[in-house]
Amino acid sequence: MRFSFFVAFIALLVGDLALAGCRSLPPSKPEALFTAEEGRGAIVYKQKCARCHHPTSTRPLNGPGLQALTKVKAMPSGAPPTDERMTFVIIHGRNMMPATQLTDQELSDLLAYLHTL
Repeated sequence: MRFSFFVAFIALLVGDLALAGCRSLPPSKPEALFTAEEGRGAIVYKQKCARCHHPTSTRPLNGPGLQALTKVKAMPSGAPPTDERMTFVIIHGRNMMPATQLTDQELSDLLAYLHTL
């Protein structure tokens, strides 16, 4: 009897800790409200990024999920999510992420899209 109480207590404690670690992230901008630049960026994202990154989840795929990437204090790497830092990572790659070749227009559009997540 004591053992089952202990197990139930631990399960309750772990559940409370898991909930305490959850944070509510702002929702992504609806696609119907995208600007032309954001829409083009969504296309670039689908072509170059979607196979490794979930856009509207923090759950990892091959790379980290990107929900609210520009709305948090730090990216999964710990660096702040500035356009300059995101540009550097996109163009040069990081760890397992390969460098991505984009035109200046594609990069600008992609950054605009990332701000909608």
